Amino acid sequence: MTALGNDAPIGVFDSGVGGLSVLHAIHSKLPEENLIYVADSGNAPYGDRDAGFIAARATKITELLLASGAKAIVVACNTVSVVAIEKLRSWCPIPVVAMEPAIKPASQNTKTGVIGVLATRQTIASPSVARLCAAHGKNVEILLQPCPGLVEQVEKAELLSDASRALLLGYISPLLAAGADTLVLGCTHYPFLAQLIRDIVGPDVAILDPAIAVAQQVERRLGDQRVSAPRARPAEARFFSSADPDDARAIISVLWGRNVTVQGIDW
Repeated sequence: MTALGNDAPIGVFDSGVGGLSVLHAIHSKLPEENLIYVADSGNAPYGDRDAGFIAARATKITELLLASGAKAIVVACNTVSVVAIEKLRSWCPIPVVAMEPAIKPASQNTKTGVIGVLATRQTIASPSVARLCAAHGKNVEILLQPCPGLVEQVEKAELLSDASRALLLGYISPLLAAGADTLVLGCTHYPFLAQLIRDIVGPDVAILDPAIAVAQQVERRLGDQRVSAPRARPAEARFFSSADPDDARAIISVLWGRNVTVQGIDW
């Protein structure tokens, strides 16, 4: 494995800006770690793309992060994780942490025995999700709900709009009618819609977001490699996007919660 210093950054990427929900969790858990975030918003959403395209983009972005000196990579995209993660790990010389829909904890959490999974079409159709359902669905009913359009709403930072609410109502209402008391957010974009989701489902439905678990796994992997950053030191976050940099800067600043500079990538 490539020897990297403790000051080296953690690289995080997603099909767009949704992975900022994971970046928030990592920054909260590991505030001393430098971060690099790549949003492939110029090609979002990945959910309706073919597997070859997704794998090729994941490879290009990983190469960029390696060239930037990353000591670990977080694939903050469920679609990439279920489509291309094994291929990525087969050649990447540093630890790669991936996403997984929280079907296992949901199956353990439900009281009604019905859970709903909100995700992209690619994620829901993947062998990875089929494996999770087979492993943890013996005693529960797992309702898989594709959600086309939600990623695009978050990419526009329409987090509370009527259009976003209408889409969510259409996807969530059948799950509630079927008795679901636990919802799995199977796309990193969806936590940014959590307020609308909570308004729709009410206080008694659990909403599971795996971002905290991912941050914990990053902490473990850095500790295993002995490359954790020094404590109590200032850290920085750098941002890249394949969308227009000015548009990306406006959206990322809203979702990150502070004004940022975004460097464009044109491939």
